[in-house]
Amino acid sequence: MQDPQTEARVRAAVARATGAEVSAAPVRRLAGHASLRSYWRVGTFPASHVVMVLPPDAKPEEVTKGGAPAANPFVDVQRYLAGLEVRVPAIHAFHEPEGLMVLEDLGDDMLETRLLAGDPKGPLYERAIDQLARLRAAAEARPGGSVAFTRSFDAELYRWELDHFVEWGLEAWKGARLSPEEKDVVDREFDRIAAALAAEPKGFTHRDYQSRNLMVLPSGEQAVIDFQDALLGPRQYDLVALLRDSYVELEPAFVDAMLRRYLEQLARAGGPRLDVAAFRQTFDLLTVQRKLKDAGRFVFIDRVKKNPGFLVSIPASLRYVRDAFARRPDLEELRRILARHVPELS
Repeated sequence: MQDPQTEARVRAAVARATGAEVSAAPVRRLAGHASLRSYWRVGTFPASHVVMVLPPDAKPEEVTKGGAPAANPFVDVQRYLAGLEVRVPAIHAFHEPEGLMVLEDLGDDMLETRLLAGDPKGPLYERAIDQLARLRAAAEARPGGSVAFTRSFDAELYRWELDHFVEWGLEAWKGARLSPEEKDVVDREFDRIAAALAAEPKGFTHRDYQSRNLMVLPSGEQAVIDFQDALLGPRQYDLVALLRDSYVELEPAFVDAMLRRYLEQLARAGGPRLDVAAFRQTFDLLTVQRKLKDAGRFVFIDRVKKNPGFLVSIPASLRYVRDAFARRPDLEELRRILARHVPELS
């Protein structure tokens, strides 16, 4: 059941932003996934607008590093990406005191839904990869001008996310506890992973560049959304989000092809030419880190936010970790300990 008070607020926001008469326009709440924000469509697509409703004292959706931004992060990063010629939703108005932002309506077609509708995955992922390579190369050539450059993944943040898995994936979900001896090894290996990832070259990172955050427009162009938590991270991070997506599983040969395509497109767009094998090693290490964190996060969202909808994505996340462990024999001791308590990693 929708909230009549919120319906009236979002209608009024659209009327103020556009000057249009929308008192009789239909209002529908859109799926917001795990976000604290809510989204409302006012009107009938394509003659419609989306209103983002921010909760009071809205904080970053993800744990991050850096001080509080001077400007709203969504507005800030949207301007930065638009300046790089990345397709993002236009902001028609931001009524900040009221927590209402009127946005261009990009429709309902996500990369995920187009795949479910039967579209060939090759062209969809090629567009997504090419756009990501261009974005990264352009951002590396313009390193500044956004709140994203004031916060970054460091060893402490990587380590916090790994501990998040222990707390929620291993302890809360599996009801397991590491022995003191096991904990010593896990702590050592988690520190090693965090330090290795923190040492990688950093640049603008969307943080969640995946199938539910890429809107497929009627032209075939892909628009990027949900970018407000952007920060500095390694080149492989957004690739892990896209190619190790917990909502869409891809076969290994396809992932390999997309990684090679990314490296080719990055160099073509003016970025560095990187060694494939070394790049893949870091990609696999980041897969272990990110997908362990995701598995724990999905349990957290269920237990704390009372949203069980992401539990179904835990098995895919752990399959990715298991496969990445197989490509990183230096992590075998860590895998063996975690697999004692989380059989999905066996």
